[in-house]
Amino acid sequence: MKPPDSSHPAKSATTSRILIGPAGWSYPDWFGYVYPTARSKDFHEATYLSEFFDTIEINTSFYHPLRPEHAATWLERVAANPAFLFTAKLWQKFTHELSATTDDEKAVRAGFDMLQKAGRLGAVLLQFPFSFHSTKETISYLAALLNRFADYPLAVELRHASWQSSETLSVLRQHHAAFCNIDQPVIGRSLDPSAESSSSVGYVRLHGRRYDTWFTDDPASPAHERYNYLYSAEELDPWVCRIRNIAKHSPNTFVVTNNHFQGKAVVNALQLISILKGSKVKVPEPLRQHYPELDEIANERQAAPTLFPLGSPQSGKTRRTTS
Repeated sequence: MKPPDSSHPAKSATTSRILIGPAGWSYPDWFGYVYPTARSKDFHEATYLSEFFDTIEINTSFYHPLRPEHAATWLERVAANPAFLFTAKLWQKFTHELSATTDDEKAVRAGFDMLQKAGRLGAVLLQFPFSFHSTKETISYLAALLNRFADYPLAVELRHASWQSSETLSVLRQHHAAFCNIDQPVIGRSLDPSAESSSSVGYVRLHGRRYDTWFTDDPASPAHERYNYLYSAEELDPWVCRIRNIAKHSPNTFVVTNNHFQGKAVVNALQLISILKGSKVKVPEPLRQHYPELDEIANERQAAPTLFPLGSPQSGKTRRTTS
């Protein structure tokens, strides 16, 4: 297959790009799974992942503002992949604590601006918790926050079913923000899976389906167990259809796998790429040793890239990645 020309941005839905990758890269349990045990002195996780993926969602920016010097370093680390775009989560002070100040905004912008000026910022994700329900007050808060960061490409993740409405989509369209379509354990009034498009950016996040640990506050249950889940081929199939539908309306559609424990997010991201490309893909060798199901999709020649146009002949093919 001839690699697509990624030197020019997409102009229409026929050349829409689907960028798939994991949420974050700094996980101790990934060494020996995703990353090789023996590493050179200049080894960096983002550089390594950019050999396999065209996007990574920065999650450290959720816990504290992204420092400009870190952003500059990460830009250098992915420079070898000209198609690569970061997405980044907005600081939780804006989405969970609702207590951010003007100084907080300046701190957040310092890092995001580095990525945006370099042309490497695909989206800023506003991730709200399940407890953030749709009310007149919260809709006003969301609209004000979207105005506040309107100079960035925005995506909004809402987890409570009260947001699954035409009014929500109307607010997002008015502010040119993407609706984040999520896969999560559907418990009580959790948001259902969807394939909504509300801006020029498409966004999908797969969290896994650990019903037993999703809402647990049991101190005996490690935090990573919430994301210790590997999707089967049958579970990915409906999302392949949703991703294709979303991408018809968006020049760039980001698909982020957040089921990160022991590299499961990387496994499922690679499987999605293989299904949507209709071909085998480059696979990290350590991961292949732990997940034999990757043998079916691993390109022995380890050819890249992973970026592909929605309108290519290969994008119409589907294939199973596990038995």
